[in-house]
Amino acid sequence: MKNTAFISNEKCFWHFGGNYALLSPVGGLVQPLVSGGLPEAPETKRRLKNLLEVTTLANDLEMINGSSATLEDLLRVHPKSYLEEFKKMSDQGGGELGLRTPFGPGAFEIAALSAGLVINAVEGVLRNQYKNAYALSRPPGHHCLPDWPNGFCLMANVAIAVEAAKAKGLLDRVAIVDWDVHHGNGTESIFYDRDDVLTISIHQERCYPHNTGFIHSTGHENGMNANLNIPLPPGCGHQAYIEATERLIIPKLREYKPHLVIIACGFDAGGFDPLSRMMCSAQTFREMTARIMDITDGSLVAAHEGGYSELYVPFCGHAMLEEMSGSKIHAKDPLETRINQQQPNERICSFHSNLISEMVEYFKLKT
Repeated sequence: MKNTAFISNEKCFWHFGGNYALLSPVGGLVQPLVSGGLPEAPETKRRLKNLLEVTTLANDLEMINGSSATLEDLLRVHPKSYLEEFKKMSDQGGGELGLRTPFGPGAFEIAALSAGLVINAVEGVLRNQYKNAYALSRPPGHHCLPDWPNGFCLMANVAIAVEAAKAKGLLDRVAIVDWDVHHGNGTESIFYDRDDVLTISIHQERCYPHNTGFIHSTGHENGMNANLNIPLPPGCGHQAYIEATERLIIPKLREYKPHLVIIACGFDAGGFDPLSRMMCSAQTFREMTARIMDITDGSLVAAHEGGYSELYVPFCGHAMLEEMSGSKIHAKDPLETRINQQQPNERICSFHSNLISEMVEYFKLKT
């Protein structure tokens, strides 16, 4: 049995947005882009799978063609009224619901497939079919509220997978670590009142959405202290992310003692992403993965979220999968030297470290 499953489906690459140029609808003075549409495009993820095949890391993975979530799975998170409206518009050729979530014909089925990939990954790990698993889910899910899609996200993929596993009696306490550079507001809101799901989001402060993701949002009622936000200022790089992992994320996971850790692994904190201002490298994501695996005995699930550099996302994902699988195959990061040269200087790193120390004190974590 191979250590790591890589779960994908070609149909997920066929999802497309509407008439957008980056984040603005086309019209007036906004010209269409030659590359077309939203930055949430198939090539970032398709090129990750391509890179795995070219380096032959794919040979060290269990490559699985994933299957769709059922309507019953979707209804555990999304109300029937939303699913019916989404399905209707999808069947009629597409449209837009919520904020920055345009879609074309067949998008309902593709979004259900994306959620299904995460379900496949979670169940495969919980049933001990493989040690860990990576779902190449697209469209992403962490911004989606139950009845309001948001920020390229049409269904709440990770939340749907969690609820499916719970319904089958496979899962008790679960932790979701979201390191996409944007706040995981959808996932947070779905579990905000519950203590059986720990949600952690490390993100660029006030990037997207600008009005969520603050440290004082720690949960509500039964969910008090089961939500941890780590907002970092623009310009943070490798050292800040690793220190935040060691001093905030790992202690919180140890305190919570989850049955399973799911990483919502956006790679848009990478130093060349068009939608953020962070300075992480592929090595950052490798080391964050390693530190989390150290406390989970190598068991985890990764669900792909954002990341909008067609060049760089594949190398970040490859580094993570190298660590997950224990493979000796390595893809050299073509931008590592340049990103390392642009890391924050000692004074700024000290500022970031002090900020993390303040968060440790605020959350009363034992490091």
